Amino acid sequence: MYLDGQKTPPIIQSVLHPTDFSAGSQVAFYHALKASLLSKTELNLLHVASGDDSSWSDFPGVRETLEKWKLLPKNSPKSAVIGLGINPCKVIRKDSDPVRAVLKFLEKNPADLIVLATRQYKGQVRWMHKSVAEPVARSAKQMTLFIPGDCPGFVSETDGSISLKRILIPIAEKPSPQPAIEAAARLVTRFGLTDGTFIVLHVGASEDKMPRFRAYEVEGWDWKKEVRSGEVIETIVNTASELDADLILMATDGRNGFLDGLRGSHSERVLRQCSAPLLTVPVYS
Repeated sequence: MYLDGQKTPPIIQSVLHPTDFSAGSQVAFYHALKASLLSKTELNLLHVASGDDSSWSDFPGVRETLEKWKLLPKNSPKSAVIGLGINPCKVIRKDSDPVRAVLKFLEKNPADLIVLATRQYKGQVRWMHKSVAEPVARSAKQMTLFIPGDCPGFVSETDGSISLKRILIPIAEKPSPQPAIEAAARLVTRFGLTDGTFIVLHVGASEDKMPRFRAYEVEGWDWKKEVRSGEVIETIVNTASELDADLILMATDGRNGFLDGLRGSHSERVLRQCSAPLLTVPVYS
């Protein structure tokens, strides 16, 4: 099956970026904005405040960023943003419980992709200085891009260019690896990336034990298989570091909520230890 030259459905149709106005959230914002631009879709920026200490001016500037990326001329009107095919919306919700507020928002405003900045404190992943990312993703059941710690990610703050050359895809028998393989191929096709390498990693005894999957031909991109032995999480993290992976892409069990199957499992543990962005794709079987 070829993705080149074929009309494939967009990988995302709506993007949600919950922000706490931190430097880490600013990096995640660039990724959310770029995804929305390339998919020509709506972008919701959501901030949950417990009091009256937040204002619209605190939000990252969509128009200002597009001007910096030279996609709009200086001092463009707000209508120019819509002309690029995206529909940004900034929302402030007052609630003492960020998880509840985000999930209520998602009930009326479904998202195909959630982009979250995370922090890593003593082995625990945090968002908004609280344990928010996990329960939000667990209940939302959407594809989620996590930008950890001080990671600059793969979208340039300066000009919006994408540096994505090596995508590491750890696979196992369960959940099925195919959705992750397809998501990786669609991602680089939609992003218009002309060259790079997909590294499909299986931690096991031999190549004979690697789960079967169907690779897609994407012009300029190579598929490589890596079979390594060792403890699963340590091997994934070490491989990502050794190969200087720009993105880790993992399938997760989505039947009972995005992170129900992640709690203490591979994807969550990789997120805790790895400095590369992690894109998780829920699999329903």
